[in-house]
Amino acid sequence: MSRPARLTLKVVAVLVAVAVLAIGGFALYGQILLDRVHRVVIKSEAPQQSGQPINILLIGNNTRTGLNPAEAKSFGSASQVGGGRADVSMIAHFNPKTKQVTLLSIPRDLFMPIPGTKQLQRVDAALNPTAKTGGQENPDKLVRTIEYDLGIPIQHYVELNFDTFQGVVNALGGIRMYFPMPVRDRESGLNVTTPGCRTLNGFEALQVVRARHLDYQTPQGVWVRDPLGDLARTRRDHIFLKVLAEQVKAKGLSNPVQDLKLLQNIYPYLTLDSAFSESELLSLVLTYRHTDPATILTGTLPIAFEGGNTGYVYNGANYGAIVFPQEPADTQMMSRLAGVTTPSIPPSSIEVAVVNGSHSATLAGQTAQGLQALGYRATQAGSTTPTANPAESIIYYTPGNIAKAEALKASLGGSVIMGEVPSTGFGAPIELLVGDQLAVAQAVQSASSSTSTTSPVATSTTASANTASTAATGTTATPPVTIPDVTAATQVNTSQSPQPWDPRACPT
Repeated sequence: MSRPARLTLKVVAVLVAVAVLAIGGFALYGQILLDRVHRVVIKSEAPQQSGQPINILLIGNNTRTGLNPAEAKSFGSASQVGGGRADVSMIAHFNPKTKQVTLLSIPRDLFMPIPGTKQLQRVDAALNPTAKTGGQENPDKLVRTIEYDLGIPIQHYVELNFDTFQGVVNALGGIRMYFPMPVRDRESGLNVTTPGCRTLNGFEALQVVRARHLDYQTPQGVWVRDPLGDLARTRRDHIFLKVLAEQVKAKGLSNPVQDLKLLQNIYPYLTLDSAFSESELLSLVLTYRHTDPATILTGTLPIAFEGGNTGYVYNGANYGAIVFPQEPADTQMMSRLAGVTTPSIPPSSIEVAVVNGSHSATLAGQTAQGLQALGYRATQAGSTTPTANPAESIIYYTPGNIAKAEALKASLGGSVIMGEVPSTGFGAPIELLVGDQLAVAQAVQSASSSTSTTSPVATSTTASANTASTAATGTTATPPVTIPDVTAATQVNTSQSPQPWDPRACPT
């Protein structure tokens, strides 16, 4: 293999994240550094099929273990911030047919079921060590959570931490970014007082990508908080990665000494799944070596904030500000950026026990009626005390029934997510726990065709649950049942368009 081909291994990494860049050095330096990479067994990884797209879960671990005193002062020590969470979670999707690379971020505060239980937690906490794991982090649980709750198949796992990130930037001699206006984040330590282009070292770059409480100064001298918090941080991280990719291409692929230095700063802190082989890495790189970082599509799962300043109370515990998923926008985003497709399964083959977990005594019955109108074998199966306010809607399914759960989710709108359990407890393979923010699709028959289609229809929380409506393209085939959806006031725009205050590439 020629030197240019070997070096391309590092180019691809940069196309999606620092993580893939790091592992690209395998083919170049072989076993010299391979033994320094930490490997983990991921039992739940989806099978990889030849010629088919793959998804790589890229994780930024916020563990404080190993930080030096200066870093611990800014980010907290291991005793102050214990464990390790998935501070950043991204799905890098590689499509061999289109040669396209896309990047989908999962908000760290997304509230999701713990695999195998009916308990919920933030997705970032799925990685956290527990007594059951012997104090070790649990990447397999994190992969299962994303696969089982969102329906995104994961073929490989790559994890970095603070030291990995800083080492990449420092090995490149810093990264140049343009700051359109002064910005600061008192928690990450970011403090840029004057606009302009500047070179960031690894520590300063880390302050940028970890800024979740960013303030920017307007031309009038007023400091304003970026209202989207962690979602805004994700947007800026996507911008940062593209800037880093361009600079690695320009600086890191022509100097063997710098190449080796780059890898030496990465390997000791990198974690890969044990099935991610050198030959597979090489194949991946050769397929996508011509991808332009500027063309990579990025996005974040659409969500709604809950909890606000008072925090979200679930089962008596305050979880602070968390976020809920939003359908059908989430499925549409996952289809576009992670290759997720909705299974084509007739509703008549799907048995659903509908359980009321909302604050309305009639909501489960209305939901069951709406699903029956679509052809589902839906029955009302009692109620349970709401665990929170608002309560999240959850599709619980037994092993082997995720495809049916996904098909059911495609008929729903609002705040709804999935979770695998050993048994629903209601005799049916699928249970729909109805929360406070849910909409059932309406069966719509075109005026010019007998073909029926469905589309999620939502009303405001003040609208009648039984108000009839007419679709713009035809008339309803059955009396529609609409369920109150999340209000527009709580919905969040997760657009990836840079804001005027976001740092970006320096002007050329």
